[in-house]
Amino acid sequence: MSTLHTGRDDAAVPQRARLLPTAQRKSLIAVVAGNFLEWFDWTLYALLTTYLAANFFNTGDPQSAVLSTLAVFAGGFLARPLGGLIFGVVGDKLGRKASLVICMLLMGAGSLMIALIPSYDSIGVWASVLLLTARLAQGIAHGGESGNAYTYLAEIAPAKKRGLWGSSIMMTMLLGIMAATALSILLTSVFPKAEMLEYGWRYAFAAGALLAIFALYLRSQAAESGFFVEAKATHGSARTVTKRQLTIIAVRILMLSLLTNVLYYTWVSFASSFAISGKGMDPNGAYIATFAAQTLAFIALPFMGWLSDRIGRRRQLTIWAVAVIVVVFPISAILTSEPWTLFVSQGISLLVWAIQSSIHSTIMAEQAPTEARATSVGIWTSVGAALSGGTAPYLYTWLSSMQLGWVFSLYIVVLAIATLVTIRFIPETAGIEMNEIPLPGEQASSDAAASADSDRTAVLTAKE
Repeated sequence: MSTLHTGRDDAAVPQRARLLPTAQRKSLIAVVAGNFLEWFDWTLYALLTTYLAANFFNTGDPQSAVLSTLAVFAGGFLARPLGGLIFGVVGDKLGRKASLVICMLLMGAGSLMIALIPSYDSIGVWASVLLLTARLAQGIAHGGESGNAYTYLAEIAPAKKRGLWGSSIMMTMLLGIMAATALSILLTSVFPKAEMLEYGWRYAFAAGALLAIFALYLRSQAAESGFFVEAKATHGSARTVTKRQLTIIAVRILMLSLLTNVLYYTWVSFASSFAISGKGMDPNGAYIATFAAQTLAFIALPFMGWLSDRIGRRRQLTIWAVAVIVVVFPISAILTSEPWTLFVSQGISLLVWAIQSSIHSTIMAEQAPTEARATSVGIWTSVGAALSGGTAPYLYTWLSSMQLGWVFSLYIVVLAIATLVTIRFIPETAGIEMNEIPLPGEQASSDAAASADSDRTAVLTAKE
């Protein structure tokens, strides 16, 4: 039977793998700062879709140009599994830190390239080809970033606060999104429409490339994950995990990724672009409404992460999936050409999104063993993003153009039901050390399970 060493030593790892508090904080800042920039660069493409379409594709058919731009966006997602594989292996073999530094370099280079590509009018179809090349590079970087950042943060976090610490990934992700949105507001306010269309948008991507330098410095100062170091040191005598268990882990991560990616790219990232192109909303008003809605989610994220450490991951995921089913049709009906309707619909959707997104990185990392964690998380979250997230903007735009937006909402409901089924087959992980979380077919150790259950029972009893 094919096996893989996990590097677990249940008696020793929690003490020997734990970083000192100062190193924990420094490493936390390093990973979330880089995560901020990754999402800043990644989101700019979504927010500035209409400008990219006008510059890099034949504008004789505006709708076709937008769809072509979205197709390139989806192409970036197709590269994410490759990035998850490449940088997952790097993270599991050479270290989480090295992988995160390389990913940052690649993402910054992609942004600089987009900022400098000549327009379609200047070099014809080569503009489209170069945009696709830059987006593929960013897709590879993004796939590697997710697996290693999720893994790294989960491994350096205190076990009983892992949900709260994990929320920092999504908080800085949202900060990156908000910063990209704020920059879009600034640029559309400063530049007249014609100038913004011609060259103003390029400043946004140039800013992303410059910020990469600062993020690289912070990441170079981070400590390596103690669990990774310990796993490498105990490789020879470690417990093993079977190929069947790795397959089950892959299916769990994939199924838990599908719904959240669709929601992110329709509710968070592309909402303002949909409102502008589909509803005729004023761009500046749309960006302001989106920024305000994102602020609500940012405030909710740490609370939701904290809550998961007390009521458990499975219970929180269940609440989220049910809430998605309840709100998906009403929020679609609210949106018109008025910016306030975007704020209301997106505000509701992002509060629901925050229930799960606060613990998304944590729950992904908690599914896999140490020596396969970065690879498993990197590949399968990226596959999930490619299957559902990368195609979501295109699918929604296409269906809406035929007055079939309700079909997309039904698609979300189906994914939510599939998520509810998946939740029944994952272990409860809140409060358990990373090296003590049971693999498929195992039971949690009695001490770890008793400690976690006792903590949650005490919290629930106090609330009653």
